Amino acid sequence: MENTRYSDEDLAEFKEIILAKLKKAKSDYDMLRSSVTHAESNGTDDTSPTFKVLEEGAATLSKEESSRLAQRQLKFIHHLEAALIRIENKTYGICRETGKKIAKDRLKIVPHATLSMEAKNSGVK
Repeated sequence: MENTRYSDEDLAEFKEIILAKLKKAKSDYDMLRSSVTHAESNGTDDTSPTFKVLEEGAATLSKEESSRLAQRQLKFIHHLEAALIRIENKTYGICRETGKKIAKDRLKIVPHATLSMEAKNSGVK
């Protein structure tokens, strides 16, 4: 009989991957949110080296694009946080449609996945 859940060791490994992605996602979100906020002001408080780097990177994005990207990033953060809850509940890595384990390789690339490739490709939502 196939093991229906990942081992605690596997879950710990996935948790590390998710925490690293979550840290980067939050940093990216803060940068995007900051670029939207600072686009509205032309004050002299924007002279820190960090802001200069952000300003140069964000200058190519319109305020609307930055806002849209920030929203997508926030959604990604919520998906990662939900994955952490599934790890705590020991339901992480189980396809919500088939009930089978999601391939480890898929979870390493898309750690917040809730569908196996089988379910995803069959068009199940």
